[in-house]
Order: sequence, then C-alpha cells, then structure tokens
Amino acid sequence: MSPKSKEEYSAIMAGRYKKIKKRNQKNLILNEYCRITGYHRKHAIRKLNNFTFFVKPRRKKPGRPSRYNNPPILAPLKTIWLQANLPCSKNLKAIIPIWLPHYAQTYHALDLPVIKALKSISPAMIDRLLKPIRPKYKKRGISCTKPGSLLRNQIPIKTNQWDEFNPGCIEADTVHHCGESTQGQYAITIDYDDIPTQWTEQRATWGKGEAGVVEQTKDVEASLPFRMCEFDCDCGGEFINEHLFKYFTHRAKNQVRFTRSRAYHSNDNSHIEQKNWTHVRQWLGYQRFDNPAIVPLLNDLYKNEWRLYHNFFIPSVKLVEKKRVGSKVIKRYDKPKTPFQRVMEADPFYVSNAKKRELQKLFDSLNPFDLRNAMEKKIAKILKLASLR
Repeated sequence: MSPKSKEEYSAIMAGRYKKIKKRNQKNLILNEYCRITGYHRKHAIRKLNNFTFFVKPRRKKPGRPSRYNNPPILAPLKTIWLQANLPCSKNLKAIIPIWLPHYAQTYHALDLPVIKALKSISPAMIDRLLKPIRPKYKKRGISCTKPGSLLRNQIPIKTNQWDEFNPGCIEADTVHHCGESTQGQYAITIDYDDIPTQWTEQRATWGKGEAGVVEQTKDVEASLPFRMCEFDCDCGGEFINEHLFKYFTHRAKNQVRFTRSRAYHSNDNSHIEQKNWTHVRQWLGYQRFDNPAIVPLLNDLYKNEWRLYHNFFIPSVKLVEKKRVGSKVIKRYDKPKTPFQRVMEADPFYVSNAKKRELQKLFDSLNPFDLRNAMEKKIAKILKLASLR
C-alpha cells in the first residue's frame, strides 16, 4: 500500500473510530486498521485519535482588499445613518458630504483615510454594510382621512402634481395622532410640502376644526422662503371648507389657486403621503396624543429644530421623467438634493437673492447633530406626556 493510499484509508478509519463509543467495537476497527496498514498498535491508536482531516482552503477573494469593512468606516457611517433618520443608500451618499464637517464637532475627529472612504463610498456598498441592522426599523399604521363633500364642485381636480418646476406649489395632508381609535378629540399634524423644492412645514392643531387649519396654514405661508401660488389637498373636510376656500380665493392680491385630488386616489397625493411617513410617523410613531398640552409642544418643535433639520440637511430625489415602454413604466430621477439646495437653485423671480443670502447665512450657523439631539429631547418630552394619559 502506497503512503497516499494509507492516508486516504486512515481518513476513513479515523472518522469511524472517533464516532464509536463502545470499547469492543473500537478494538475491532483497530485490529482491522493494524492488519491492513502494518502499523504498530500504539502508533495506530495515536494516529487515529490525532488524525488531521483535510479541509479545502477557502478561496481568496480576487482583487484588492475592501477598505469599507473596517470598524473605523462603519461606526461613523452608522451614526450618520441613524441621526439622519434611516435614509436610503442614495440619499445617505448625498447626506455624508453635508454632515461630515459637523461630525468632528459633535463626536470626534476622523482620520483622513476614513473621510476619503466615506466620501467615495457607493450606494451599493452602503446597502451591504447596513443590511444587518435595517430590518429593525419598520413600522405600520392606520389611515384616518374622511372625505368631505362641501365645495367639492367648486374646487378643481388636479392629477399631474409631479410635473411642477417653480416653487410655491404646496401639497397638504393631515396626520392623525389618534392611536388605535378615532373616537374623541386628539392632536393632528398638518403636513405641507412644496412639490418643486421638497420644502416641508408641519404644524399641529387640536382636532380637525376649520379655524385651526386656516390659522396654521397662514403661519406656514409666512414661514415659506417663497410665495405660495398653488395649494393642493385631498377631499378631507379639514381642507374642503368655506374658511380655507375664502382665504385662498378671496384675496385682493396674491391669490392662491386651490385644487384637490380625486376621492379615494391616494396616488394623487403621493408626494405628501410620502412625507407623512418620513417626516412625521417615523419620528412620532402611532401613539395617541389626546392631551391638549401636547399641541404647543409639537408646534414649538415643528417651528424650530424640526423644519431646519429636514429642510437643510435631509436630501430627497425628484421624478424628472416618466414614460411607458410596452408594459413597463420607466422612471428617471434626479440626484438627491436637500430642499435648501433646490431653493438656492431656484429662479430669482421666485426666490430673491436677498432671501437666498439669508438662508445661506442660516445654513452656515447650523449643526445637524445638535438639531437632532434637541429634537430627541423634545420628542421624548412629548411622548412622555402622551403616555401619562
């Protein structure tokens, strides 16, 4: 028997020898092994007990080693992803250059290779690195929009909301903080979104009263960096009423075109429906806010850190082209940009140069990590007050 044959035979016998527990059966295998190989019995025992089985070496990944799998890369990437409220990989890639200069001020300075790696990382690599922790952040909720019939015939329907390019086209919707029941009174967040720039504003009101919605809409209009020229909403009674209709259409100047979507067609309001999730639900959840003291706390949050954080530091993509090819609808999006960047690129006719300089000065004075920490404290106070009920 050749040495190679003995090694192959030893591998088979060692596997059988180690699996058997009874002494008499081990003796039978050992006797057979010594008779075939000619080994001394003590040598055969040592060889079978200490036999090293062949393990196929793992194939080495071709190419240069990855520079993104090191902990120094993953730690700041995960921190920015969590602080930016779980954006997708393409938006996170656009966020990193904006947030990275403030990282050292809030946490610690990063090495130059880490900074270069974060700036050059691709969206696909971001998905691979964050894949293990993404499933932990998923929530579901309920819808509370009830259609209103008043003035429906006087307000025109608009279904091409995405085809807008000039600032001032506002889409609005309500987010109900009712928990699992719509019975009784509770706080409501009114969500406003400018379709061309993605600039968002949020305000809270107690219940779905018409006067409260008009009051918060006036406040939002005064806070926008551009003039409101169009207002689009769903068929809910909080919007389709005489108060809001007269406010927009019975003006001496700067009248606002008032339009609505079709009833039971949520895709007509797809822009604001998306913001309801990313700008409200992901932060405040689905808890019931049935304490009137929560409303001023929400408005204090919305008018300060909330609007600065989302409008200056959270980018999004816009649909620029949609066409049908056979049975498929092909969509093309622009690069991720923050609402602040889109406002700065707007025509001076809609956003004056003085307003742009004012916004730039405000942006230079902000730190996204500080805004996020302040928001977390205020949100914790709101949720604690809501849980007391």
